[in-house]
Amino acid sequence: MAEGLRERKKRQTRQYISDVATGLFLERGFEAVTVAEVADAANVSVNTVYNYFPAKEDLFLDRSKGVIDRLSRWVRGRRDGESAARAVLRELREEVETVSPRVGLMDGYAKFMRVIQDSPALRSRMWAIGQEVLLNLEQTLREETGSADDDMTPALMAGQVNWLHGTVIAAIGQRMLAGGKPSEVSRDVLLLLDEMEELLSEKVLNYAVRGPR
Repeated sequence: MAEGLRERKKRQTRQYISDVATGLFLERGFEAVTVAEVADAANVSVNTVYNYFPAKEDLFLDRSKGVIDRLSRWVRGRRDGESAARAVLRELREEVETVSPRVGLMDGYAKFMRVIQDSPALRSRMWAIGQEVLLNLEQTLREETGSADDDMTPALMAGQVNWLHGTVIAAIGQRMLAGGKPSEVSRDVLLLLDEMEELLSEKVLNYAVRGPR
């Protein structure tokens, strides 16, 4: 459906507030900036900020929703004959090979990561997001395989598949923080992905294979 004028205005306002907040956080650090200062810089009220962002951390990690269901989207979109793990490996390779900013392969990402590294609150939120990713993926694997609620296999497999994504994102962050260039980091992480795939068992690599539709 086409986006209405009101929805577009709300989306633009939300993005503007987030952009202003991100600029302040990158300049001064997350802990040093208050929500009131963000509101003042964006020329809105504090209540308006909280209407769009329930917590201060949401101002900086405003795209976390897309991250939380990323693995589930990849698994649901796997090809005929492709397993959950192989679909995630393929998608990760494509993101890394194309030097995609969606996985942090962009200039300026080190500065973004440094803000997170220096903030206990943001590190805590990142951990919570990681747990949501894991639970979301487990539920998706249950639905895709028709597993019973007391079957632990989807939870175990979700942990293995999530390990692929989490390790790649962490490796990119570490290498970018160390001063790596996106193209160089991309090459390093592609090699890492090959090593990680070799560590996975055949049971993991062949779990939740999509049959012909």
